[in-house]
Amino acid sequence: MASLLKAQQRNAEKAKGKGKNKASEDDSSDEEVATAAVDVVAPKRNRQRVLMLSSRSITGRMRHLMKDIEVLLPHVKRESKLSSISLIPEIADLNNCNNCLYFESRFHEDLYLWASKTPNGPSIRMLVQNIHTMDELKMTGNCLKGSRGLLSFDAGFEKDEQWKLIKEIFTHIFGVPPGARRSKPFIDHILSFSIVDERIWFRNYQIVEKDPLQPEGRPTTSLVEIGPRFVLTPIKIFEGAFNGAVVYNNMGSHYVFKMQDDAADTDIPFSGFIPPQLFRASKSQDKIHRFQKRKLERLQRHERRVENAIEESEFAVSKIFA
Repeated sequence: MASLLKAQQRNAEKAKGKGKNKASEDDSSDEEVATAAVDVVAPKRNRQRVLMLSSRSITGRMRHLMKDIEVLLPHVKRESKLSSISLIPEIADLNNCNNCLYFESRFHEDLYLWASKTPNGPSIRMLVQNIHTMDELKMTGNCLKGSRGLLSFDAGFEKDEQWKLIKEIFTHIFGVPPGARRSKPFIDHILSFSIVDERIWFRNYQIVEKDPLQPEGRPTTSLVEIGPRFVLTPIKIFEGAFNGAVVYNNMGSHYVFKMQDDAADTDIPFSGFIPPQLFRASKSQDKIHRFQKRKLERLQRHERRVENAIEESEFAVSKIFA
């Protein structure tokens, strides 16, 4: 009887040990599943959306440039014209956009481009020059509407901090995220940004993988320009969205601005960006100086004639036949 009780106790102890091992195995399996769930992280999605709007005084050429850029960027949301810059961050928030392109027209001649990250900044103000739209160029290149484009940046964007910041903002704005609305899953063109003479030159090229003259020959990759073309001159970089402290002020290459004076020509050195209206004012000043110079020469010529006039003699015709 005692041996039977001992055998039952041993069997009970073995059963308890097996239960503990099973529980410990279950706990370890749960921990492994939890660690695996922690290791597998969902891929981060690129959610860049761009708001595009303009001021009220833009011309037809500026509006055509906006349409060309809108065609290149399918993730752009257009908004009506606006004159107050302070309201743009709020409008971007209402449209669920974290980037903004604002085209500002001055004097119906000059076009300024604001590229900003909303709502916290930074923002860049640039002058747009040498504008050539797609309708003007009539290039042979073509690309699918809504396709995504590769971004090509010059090596000069890595030399200074301001160029690195501009490159980062342009990557967020001009880089079409995969799966964006109205975008196609194709990459058939390249957006090129090059720095020449402290200015950013924008070009758009089509990627051609076959020679149109030899369609059955070996595939050779080449680039054909599509358009549009324009040049950007950075003026200032602000810490906030359309406001805030000035992080960078354009103090690049030195310019010499000539103003003519009556006595002598004087050279006044300017550094960095010069507003276009200053050049137009200089042209009008040159016209004023030339007119004043002609008036002065006419007056001096009249005075010389009076001083050097010869007195009439008594045998003059006017006195004889008086």
